Amino acid sequence: MASLDIRLKRVNKIFQDGDLVKGVIVVQSKGELSHNGMTLFMEGSVNLQLSAKSVGVLEAFYNSLKPIQLVNYTVDILKPGKLYPLPIIRTEIPFEIPLKPKGTRPLYETYHGVFVNIQYYLRCEMKRSLLNKDLQCQAEFIVENKSQGKPDNKPVLFTITPESLENIKDKPKVPKFLVKGQLDTAVCSILKPITGELTVIESDTPIRSIELQLVRVETCGCAEGYSKDATEIQNIQIAEGDVCRGLIIPLYMIFPRLFTCPTLATPNFKVGI
Repeated sequence: MASLDIRLKRVNKIFQDGDLVKGVIVVQSKGELSHNGMTLFMEGSVNLQLSAKSVGVLEAFYNSLKPIQLVNYTVDILKPGKLYPLPIIRTEIPFEIPLKPKGTRPLYETYHGVFVNIQYYLRCEMKRSLLNKDLQCQAEFIVENKSQGKPDNKPVLFTITPESLENIKDKPKVPKFLVKGQLDTAVCSILKPITGELTVIESDTPIRSIELQLVRVETCGCAEGYSKDATEIQNIQIAEGDVCRGLIIPLYMIFPRLFTCPTLATPNFKVGI
């Protein structure tokens, strides 16, 4: 039984445009391992899909849903031959590949969304004879862009009342309440938490819970039309029970890194608010 594994030198697996992606390919086998060559692939792409409500609406959508290739490199690691890995002393084959975009398109940051997925992989393949199954392994790494400077830290005040609520079918039945607060900034660094505060001024009915929800809006399509969908990424409870009126409640939420990315707009897709 033989196996392959990709180990990156960086523990956090985070890289930026122009970095060298370094690591080793670990080969394990109980005996002599004949092969017809080993190849390492670096791949990065944007994969799009439509929500169920948009399927069949515009035929033009389907042409815009083809994967967008961002990175595509191939490196020959070994020529056909034999390896003699031992159970204890493994064979480790070092590699390094420069992380550069394909063509003029920039490298978008890694993002695992519902309708938009931006992912980067290293994939290793060892070809073997017809009587033996080819060996493959894959490892994802994360791409982050360099900081664009300090964001604007102007606080944003907000007020929540029954009248300000959206997507409520029967607003007259909503109990009377007033909540005020502020976000420390509306332009956030993805590496830092969202912070702020809120205060319940009044409420006609007892409060059971107060939760803070993070929602991303993903848009897919083309000039002929777009499919726009909002999806919940994270929901955290910031207060439980009927909180005291006039009490300042702090807001603090860390961005889940793989499921969020900086606001992004391209001709075929957008990720933002």
